Amino acid sequence: MTDVFINAKYVGKVDNASTYVQDIRDLRRKGSLSIEVNVYFNERANEIYLWTDSGRARRPLIVVKNGKSLLTEKHIQQLTSNEITWADLVRQGIVEYIDAGEEENAFVAYNMEDLTGEHTHLEIESFAISGITASLVPFGNYTPSSRLIIGSKNQKQSLGFYAANYHIRMDMDANLLHYPHVPIVKTAIHDVTNYEEHPSGQNMIVAIMCYDGYNMEDGVILNKGSVQRGLARSTYFQPVSAEELRYSGGLIDEVSVPDKEVKGYRTEGDYAFLEGDGIIYPEAELKEGNVVIGRTSPPRFLSGLDEYNLSAAIRRESSISLKHGEEGIADFVAITENEEGNKLVQVRLRQERIPEIGDKFTSRHGQKGVTGVLVPQSDVPFSTSGVVPDLIFTPHGVSSRMTISHLIELVGGKVGALGGRFVDGTLFKSEKEEDLRKELVELGFNEDGKEVFVDGRTGKQMLARIYVGNMYYLRLRHMVANKMQSRARGPIQLLTRQPTEGKAKEGGLRLGEMEKDTFIAHGASLLLKERFNADRAVIPICEQSGLMGFYDARKGGRAVSPLHGDNSDMANVEMSYAFKLLLDEIRSLGVYAKLNLKNKY
Repeated sequence: MTDVFINAKYVGKVDNASTYVQDIRDLRRKGSLSIEVNVYFNERANEIYLWTDSGRARRPLIVVKNGKSLLTEKHIQQLTSNEITWADLVRQGIVEYIDAGEEENAFVAYNMEDLTGEHTHLEIESFAISGITASLVPFGNYTPSSRLIIGSKNQKQSLGFYAANYHIRMDMDANLLHYPHVPIVKTAIHDVTNYEEHPSGQNMIVAIMCYDGYNMEDGVILNKGSVQRGLARSTYFQPVSAEELRYSGGLIDEVSVPDKEVKGYRTEGDYAFLEGDGIIYPEAELKEGNVVIGRTSPPRFLSGLDEYNLSAAIRRESSISLKHGEEGIADFVAITENEEGNKLVQVRLRQERIPEIGDKFTSRHGQKGVTGVLVPQSDVPFSTSGVVPDLIFTPHGVSSRMTISHLIELVGGKVGALGGRFVDGTLFKSEKEEDLRKELVELGFNEDGKEVFVDGRTGKQMLARIYVGNMYYLRLRHMVANKMQSRARGPIQLLTRQPTEGKAKEGGLRLGEMEKDTFIAHGASLLLKERFNADRAVIPICEQSGLMGFYDARKGGRAVSPLHGDNSDMANVEMSYAFKLLLDEIRSLGVYAKLNLKNKY
């Protein structure tokens, strides 16, 4: 007897497990049972599991009987002529959805040619084993799985034409590539997903070589001439919004240019770009501190007596201004209402982003790198046929990572560009490398994709031949302009008196345990002391009790011991404010933390 579970709940036993499981599958394929039901027979444990609950990942497969696929040529013709739909195939039991459990009992063939009498299912397409973004990587079966995963993740971060109605949208961190291309080397998924409607990269001429070491450690070198002609340029959009909130007592915020009487009034220069309605005018060039939307709020009610105070009637300033490090051009202004019916003002800021040192680029094969240098057009190496690369990629990035697909795409892109056609790089079904090599020879180039190059600086021919071709390169959203931060002095936290954390708060960069060790190893003791001076505090310590003293205002601000009062000698000790906090914490636990002072001379 075999135990039967429905959604992990025991319901009974059956005599013949194999027949029972097959009956359930037949009923599902005939439509008597819901297509949501999946059944799994665990022979080792002698248990049958039926699953009907939500949240299971399921995928469609073609049903195979007696070594033959139930999907015939007639079905495909009917699908093409729109006589039947996908839902009809599922209803007729030709295609079924199985989950991870039922897949344990399935034997799936990749291709029609592989089918045997043992097979139970057939993949709809051999490349369906990977997800959509992984299927966009051309020649993906020529590269290790780890690089394929990195390549699929990188494509999600690329800049491109993300939406056709971007000009009326208020997206949070939107980037728009100025001249997006459709890739020369495509896969079947590019056509299925209508990739040409939302492309996110550019076909660049890529040479694999070194150039003064500026592309070591995965760096890439860009041709400055290409960048000046618009290569990889993008626009960064950022929204700023303010609403008129309603408060108790019928008071309300007001979007307007604040009067000089308003509490917290800034300088006139900060409001320079506001028009009469308190909103910025389009195309205003803004820097940090400039007010984008002027706004005043009613005063905060602190106590009942405040209403008799004259200052209570003065409104307070609550304008929206650009934070530290922000700048941009006011691109679009929208005045509307939110869900509560309050006035809502939204302003979109725009910045042109030209590729610079530190910006991130990647191919579709997980070969990511940051720009090491922008080389003037006159200094860039060029081929004897006059082709100048847009990007120089390091040869050391291929050997250990084994991204052969990266190298094949260069040849494929070259063939596509010269032959004026798209090259198919679909997973398991791509054009053969030998065919691409033959076509390259017919087009008058070397079959191995290498060319003789001339050094742009010396004019001498290079000794080695350079591997060069066309490749679809992506610019990623990780840009230096968003990440660059520095600080000398600035705001500190209230509790610890240490610098604030984060770029938006004008924070510092933390010097941690390991950074401290490097300073010690260098013997840079004064630099170390200076770095740890961020929260320096001079605290009076009682020499007798070893406890922290305090300044008594009644005794002329003199330092006084908590135990001995005036009768003790007080010594000023320099320490970190964080250490002073630690002593406070220890004291609050009832532990006597005594400091034994010695003369430092």
